[in-house]
Amino acid sequence: MNHTSHSLSRRRLLVGTAVASAVAAAGVTGAQAAAVASPTRPAQPLVTRNRIATAVLRSPDVGGTPGHFQADFHERLDTWLAFWSANSPRSWSVPVEVVGRVEPGGDAFTLHAIRYRRDDAMRDGFSSQRVDAAHLATLASLHHHFPVVRPPPDGGLRVVDGPAGFTGSAEQLAFAVAACRELWGHRVATTATWRDHANRALTRAGHRTDAASRSG
Repeated sequence: MNHTSHSLSRRRLLVGTAVASAVAAAGVTGAQAAAVASPTRPAQPLVTRNRIATAVLRSPDVGGTPGHFQADFHERLDTWLAFWSANSPRSWSVPVEVVGRVEPGGDAFTLHAIRYRRDDAMRDGFSSQRVDAAHLATLASLHHHFPVVRPPPDGGLRVVDGPAGFTGSAEQLAFAVAACRELWGHRVATTATWRDHANRALTRAGHRTDAASRSG
């Protein structure tokens, strides 16, 4: 998650993502759709947490407030945020605040911001209102840890509990195409060709793995 002050063109990014989503949606099979659905499980007591990993949990409109989570979902969020922090610039502190809201069932969370400290000031490492390289890097980290990642109508990035992996969902393909075009400079990448472009980018970066795998 290399920091860059270069902001992506919001129009170019969103148009590219929207096109990819529309094309991908037409190709998602019933089996793929079932794979990204929230898993069915017996009802479990929710756990109350006021942090995700090292970061204080804050509601977008209330401030610091505890959330009620499925226990395994909160553990996945802890693991994800540690991964995000490990891949952030060395000059950033560990995350000190996560702004978001957990849903009543405790198995879905909408992320709005991640904040860290630098030079005694609080800064946004990720903001759902800012489209830049850190936005795509955060999307990548969420897709790596959760099967469903999508922007709800009222803003933020919503993630759903469940085993992570490549499903071929519209959202995953849209992200992959946007990353190829906007981060790696493969402007001609499409939902049909993104995998070849992404694998070439990974090879250049010294990672010999398939982009359609979880590690990729």
